[in-house]
Amino acid sequence: MPQTLDAAAVRSWCSLALEALGREREEIDAINVYPVADGDTGTNLYLTVESAAQAVEAVFAAHETGASVPAPADAVRAMAHGALLGARGNSGTILAQLLRGMAEVLADPAPTDTAGAEGTRLAPALRRAAALAREAVAHPVEGTILSVASAAAEAAEAAEAAERSGAADAGATVRAAYAGARAALAATPDQLPVLGRAGVVDAGGRGLLAVLGALVRSLTGETPAAFPMGRRRYADPAAVESAIGSCAPEGGPAFEVIYLLEADDRAVARLRTRLDGLGDSLVVVGGDGLWNVHVHVDDAGAAVEAGVEAGRPYRIRISHFGAATEEPPERVQRAVVAVVPGEGLAGLCAEAGATTVLARPGEPPASGELVEAIRRAHAREVVLLPNDAALRHTAAAAAEQARTEGVRVALIPTRAAVQGIAALAVHQPDRRFDEDVVAMTTAAGATRYAELAVAERQSWTMAGICQAGDVLGLIDGDVAVIGADLTATAEAVLSRMLAAGGELVTLVLGDELPDALADRLETYVRDGHLAVDTVVYRGGRQSVPLLIGVE
Repeated sequence: MPQTLDAAAVRSWCSLALEALGREREEIDAINVYPVADGDTGTNLYLTVESAAQAVEAVFAAHETGASVPAPADAVRAMAHGALLGARGNSGTILAQLLRGMAEVLADPAPTDTAGAEGTRLAPALRRAAALAREAVAHPVEGTILSVASAAAEAAEAAEAAERSGAADAGATVRAAYAGARAALAATPDQLPVLGRAGVVDAGGRGLLAVLGALVRSLTGETPAAFPMGRRRYADPAAVESAIGSCAPEGGPAFEVIYLLEADDRAVARLRTRLDGLGDSLVVVGGDGLWNVHVHVDDAGAAVEAGVEAGRPYRIRISHFGAATEEPPERVQRAVVAVVPGEGLAGLCAEAGATTVLARPGEPPASGELVEAIRRAHAREVVLLPNDAALRHTAAAAAEQARTEGVRVALIPTRAAVQGIAALAVHQPDRRFDEDVVAMTTAAGATRYAELAVAERQSWTMAGICQAGDVLGLIDGDVAVIGADLTATAEAVLSRMLAAGGELVTLVLGDELPDALADRLETYVRDGHLAVDTVVYRGGRQSVPLLIGVE
């Protein structure tokens, strides 16, 4: 019996695609010529799929406490939404739209005649994906990931048409799609002159082939024939680099601008026209009020302003294409990389010398973002502070990747931002690395942490049953206090924490909390514990209204 693309298969597909792109990332980066020879296509595709995989894992995690498993529609929608949120670069953005197109078809209710249903749905899913991707690109070019996607769809449709007399087999469909994509990828140097001059296939198309190969493995258990990597025509590496260098367009746009945008369809249509006049490589993907915008421009500010006029842009990333050709600065000896839950703490940690990664509410950073931050710190030794228990495995993966690149990384398992602040306070880059790590680890471990959150629904907790809207006081990760008032709950939490002693209380307030609350809590601590100092920071927009640390 052919395997179907159920939720488990979607999960496996994401995992295998991430594995394949992780294995081939550097080689895909190396053949990245079009539209700009900036050597990051493999990395961008990896980060895009990593975000998709995390979203699918979150759907499964939500079902762990029950007997049910996620519906296939929930899994494919999560995959597409995650890719949209994490899309990087030109190819990553197009891949996100391809996954969205597949999800539109696969998430529809299954046909009433289920015989061969998966096979008959995969071909139109691939066709919808290819069509949506072309619509998203302002000026589609053949010999790119778009050509590979179209060829995969055509081959899948032909395979299903040949089996009309019997049940369409999902395995046969994806095998045909992979074979069609593989042939189309091999033809890309003959379609796009810039690829032919460099003797390479399209990097984005090569990444898509890896994703389709993972789909074949997920549905059939078979590993499809690998596509030969490397440059095709030059035996001399120096000649290859010279050819690729000659492909970089003179006087092209200076900046790559990417952002997520909340806007309606009409505003996005106007935005497309505006951005098309500002630059090139324009790709706008998404729908239902959320979009991912990618463009190459000389005026990055104008591209962002156009987004502001259309709606609410956020997660704005601006990269200078000239940066890769500039002489890299000399490495510093040691740096700290810290994950922070709000803009206020990002500024505070940056002032203390740390390279920061912002964890927005509901959007934890991927391991690729942590690796990028470690590279950005440009140090021989790095202390990594995840500042969230849920990021333990993500941070460990990032640390391991950085070590393979020659960076000495120490991961301090900080479980909250206040522990990271305590660690940063004792950081001394001029002492021995091991001594510095021990001192920072000790300071973090000596800091108890708490947070106040608002319950979203009725549930059982360590402190009893809470109702939706109750204020929860969590100490060291467990609910310890349930209250109706934020101030009274915060005071109860402080009372419990200070009962075990302490010298310093750290309060981190979210945007929505008034200064008067901080004054009230400072007075509460001072009145009950004369020898305890209190420091207050503004965290900005963060996932919980109040963070508390006691050292």
